[in-house]
Amino acid sequence: MTDNTADILQPIIDMQNVSVGYDGEDVLKDIYLSLMPGSFSFVTGKSGAGKTTLLSMLYLIKRPSKGILNVFGNNINFSNRTNLALMRQRIGVVFQDFRLLEHLTVYDNIALPLRVRGMNEKEINKRVMELLKWIELHRSVYKQCSTLSGGEKQRVAIARAVINRPDILFADEPTGSVDAEIAEKLMRLFIELNKVGTTIVLATHNEQLTSSYNYQRIDLSNGTAKLYPALQRV
Repeated sequence: MTDNTADILQPIIDMQNVSVGYDGEDVLKDIYLSLMPGSFSFVTGKSGAGKTTLLSMLYLIKRPSKGILNVFGNNINFSNRTNLALMRQRIGVVFQDFRLLEHLTVYDNIALPLRVRGMNEKEINKRVMELLKWIELHRSVYKQCSTLSGGEKQRVAIARAVINRPDILFADEPTGSVDAEIAEKLMRLFIELNKVGTTIVLATHNEQLTSSYNYQRIDLSNGTAKLYPALQRV
């Protein structure tokens, strides 16, 4: 992760009166939300409530239609492509549909972010193999991703997102395609990342998951967002 001491003094994400939507219709409206560096947040809400839309805005793919969104202290509405690209290097994303390069191996998919950074292959191999053992895919290292099951693809997508040790990790239903044992192992991986300073924002509809871990919750309902601190439940 990047050492940005000044970032610790301000929210890593700050939304002021933000609305966002598609084709002129807002999916989310008038959102006020601040997340501090090192926080862990669940994003909850019924199917269609806007969880994926919120994440796509926070990981800098979609701009707000109204309001101010600051990420790493930068107003993204006034950030050019170069600045957005630099900010994205500090962000990890686990997409609900995986978005793996199916023709590449498990190893090459996970190694890709490190190769883009220009890291040497010896260090890349060390990091990738350690992570593959953790997610129990070390026996599938040279398999093409097109041959994997949905649960295996989910684990590869998570490994690719965290291998770069991002400042923020956004995860959209990251345990949706795995069994309970692997889901627990993946949650421990997210927790360990959070302990060393990564801000985690995890969208899920799994109530058992959110009730099992005492983290703050951003609940989306009727186009608005409400933040419930840890220990507080509706």
